[in-house]
Amino acid sequence: MLIDRRAGVLAIAAAALLVLLSALVIVPWQPLVDFDLAVLRSVDGWMHDHDGVAAAARWVSRWLQPTTWRIALPLLALFLWRKEYRGTAIWIVAGTALEASTVAVIKRAVGRDRNVFADPIDTTSGFAFPSGHTSGAALVAGVTIVLASMFLRRRSTRISAYVAAVAFAALLGLDRILLGVHYPSDVVGSYLLVTLILAGLAAVIEGAVRRPQPTALARLAEPRKARLAVVLNPIKVVDARAFRASVNAAAENAGWDAPLWFETTIDDAGREMTHAALTAGADVVVAAGGDGTVRVVASELARTGVALGILPAGTGNLLARNLGLPLQMDPALSVILTGQDRAIDLVRMTGDGMDPERFAVMGGLGLDAAIMAGAPDELKKKVGWPAYFVSGVRHLRDPAVRVEITVDDGPTVKHRAKTVVIGNVGTLTGGIPLLPDAAPDDGLLDVVVIAPRRFLGWFGLLFRVLTRRRRIDERLNRMTGRRVVVKAAHDTARQMDGDACGSGTEIEAEVEPGVLLVRVPR
Repeated sequence: MLIDRRAGVLAIAAAALLVLLSALVIVPWQPLVDFDLAVLRSVDGWMHDHDGVAAAARWVSRWLQPTTWRIALPLLALFLWRKEYRGTAIWIVAGTALEASTVAVIKRAVGRDRNVFADPIDTTSGFAFPSGHTSGAALVAGVTIVLASMFLRRRSTRISAYVAAVAFAALLGLDRILLGVHYPSDVVGSYLLVTLILAGLAAVIEGAVRRPQPTALARLAEPRKARLAVVLNPIKVVDARAFRASVNAAAENAGWDAPLWFETTIDDAGREMTHAALTAGADVVVAAGGDGTVRVVASELARTGVALGILPAGTGNLLARNLGLPLQMDPALSVILTGQDRAIDLVRMTGDGMDPERFAVMGGLGLDAAIMAGAPDELKKKVGWPAYFVSGVRHLRDPAVRVEITVDDGPTVKHRAKTVVIGNVGTLTGGIPLLPDAAPDDGLLDVVVIAPRRFLGWFGLLFRVLTRRRRIDERLNRMTGRRVVVKAAHDTARQMDGDACGSGTEIEAEVEPGVLLVRVPR
């Protein structure tokens, strides 16, 4: 297991300071005792003269109990686990468990009595060192800082989250001192303990922080240019060396750092390359390839807060077309380097014999999947998107399949269909508006069922699609929802964003609203 050095150094430093402070409390070291008592005596009199502050401090103590966070944080971890941030989820659960147990153990081991004045602001039982309330607040603050570094794209928003988290932990520590139930050294000990726990776990739990970030202070003190990472499908460009040179020159002219380059392979269409780009701290990850490359990179960037840039180099380039992105090299580069980020939806799809995957454009089963699989790569290289038209003509006479379609919790609809398409966007190559109401950021899926009765029926359906007719019937049906389940009577070809994903009898698709940032024109 890899060890994160920065987290390891922070954990060692916190451990050393905690051991030193604990020893000074146990001795006890008189200068520390005098300091603690002096602080408590100074605030005690002031608090008795300010009833409003005292009431607020009691409210904070009553409602922000450590137990609250020890329940809430595991629930947050469960949510992250379901969203596939499993290293982070394990880190949160382990941190919460260690915080609760070590606070109890150290309290008993040190055995420090609480300071109680003749007329205290508040009273409590048990040992004082370290403060349980403060350690719970520090735990929340630490988790907040890490999640902000992972998910918040805008620097100002991220720094605001850091400041709010630190202020929250400081408020709980101050509250314990103002109430007179903890010494200042009890509060400091809690901060050191939680820092040790969270940093130590982050150092050894792989994937605890999916996108490592420098601390807020380091980011402010160390100005840094923005950096691209390019995930390149080398078979999609004629001259990879010239392609790299063009991107590097454009980045330099725009004031960016030299781009990082990662090439896809036959076995990996971009998954590990995108992870490497995130680990390297890329501000924008560029997918340079066809729809398959874009789909894989987009899927891995979901919920990271790192934007996707698109350099279209494929046959369809459907996501770029639907987002109004330029298809030429130089204008597309300009958008990536000077554009703005737009949040769009992705769609999670699974089925029998399929691992869960995401797509950004369209998925489905039937004729569309057969067309995608049947378009020869060599023909696509020579003529471009018309290769799909050639493949479509070959498959128009393929038999229909009986399907059952359920949208959300609605009734099941039955069809004898040639194809069922589930779309996040609506326009096909050639400008065909297959799903005219589909939008990439509406939080909805659009479904079209195409079921011509005979060969000549295709012409009427094509006319209805091209003229954006709203009429639906058993030959052309449209539905909208957040979750779609399609069941076929027998094994049928399936696809997502042009990638064949095997034959099967079922697909299930669910929208994931706003999980991906994409660079679009400003």
